[in-house]
Amino acid sequence: MTKPLVVSIPHSLGREEAMRRLKTGLSRAASSVPVLSVDEERWEDNRMIFRVRALGQAAAGHVDVADDHVQVEVVLPWLLQRFAEAAQAAIRSRGQLLLTKKS
Repeated sequence: MTKPLVVSIPHSLGREEAMRRLKTGLSRAASSVPVLSVDEERWEDNRMIFRVRALGQAAAGHVDVADDHVQVEVVLPWLLQRFAEAAQAAIRSRGQLLLTKKS
């Protein structure tokens, strides 16, 4: 099995506020990337389980929300593994934007 891509994003929002922002964030992020679509998004307590599709390939993973960080784990199919570094950077960048406190 392929090793998952793991991204940890620190925040200072607290668990509830981080979850609130993330509940609208995945669909909004996907809509801004033309080749990405969300096939599944469901919440179990503080974990979001998701399945997305890009370039005809499905990727599955989960997001765990803690009081001070969010950890994203996603398993990319072999065809998308070539883009793992770019995906990791995009996840980190969009996650930090979403979880940054507004003044």
